[in-house]
Amino acid sequence: MSAAKPALLLLPGLLCDETVWRAQLDRFSPIADVIVPDYGDADSITEMAKIALSKAPERFSLVGHSMGARVALEVVRMAPEKVERIAMLDTGVHDVKPDEQGKRMRLVKLAEEDGMGALCDAWLPPMVHPDLRTDKAFMKPLREMVERLTPAHFAAQIHALLTRPDTAPALAAIKSPILIGVGRQDEWSPIDQHEDILARLGGRGKLVIFEDAGHMAPYEAPESVNAALAEWFSEPVGTSRD
Repeated sequence: MSAAKPALLLLPGLLCDETVWRAQLDRFSPIADVIVPDYGDADSITEMAKIALSKAPERFSLVGHSMGARVALEVVRMAPEKVERIAMLDTGVHDVKPDEQGKRMRLVKLAEEDGMGALCDAWLPPMVHPDLRTDKAFMKPLREMVERLTPAHFAAQIHALLTRPDTAPALAAIKSPILIGVGRQDEWSPIDQHEDILARLGGRGKLVIFEDAGHMAPYEAPESVNAALAEWFSEPVGTSRD
């Protein structure tokens, strides 16, 4: 790892890997040591955060997408002194909803009984803008990403989400520049969830809406996401938005 460059951790979401971050890797690798941790078979948000911290230097900026933003908050809770900035994209900070476990476990059952291809058919299309769902060239890398994992990986990540920790301590611990971003057409983590995050932060931070993008905004709207991250990444360490 280069001593001359700042470090930037990109934490992927459910069933995701560096595929979702490919535009951010291209944009920020020349100016930062960019790290995309692999959660392996971790089945808790806390264990995922420990893996992320094990890959990180003493100080770093942190971007989490979807489930990865919850991991990012757990990193902040565990080691707030190490985090220079935090960005949370297409996510939420609420507790498990009454109908959430049933919906998620039905998908786990689908993966276990019919395989990752069947899961991909059911789960992936609603994660992107409606106009992109039938674009085979656009969807191909995302499908390959999902199908690289196994039903066991999926079940472990779902367990992590269903047993996720309270985010209030982490939100209270954030003292650094904060970016909150969401795709305009995100049907899984809609805009109002991100307005709720901003409210829970007492209005600290900046909310950016990425036009013509769904839940996979870093992949769907790379130029808009990169522009927002570049502004956030350039903010002086030790400052936060009021």
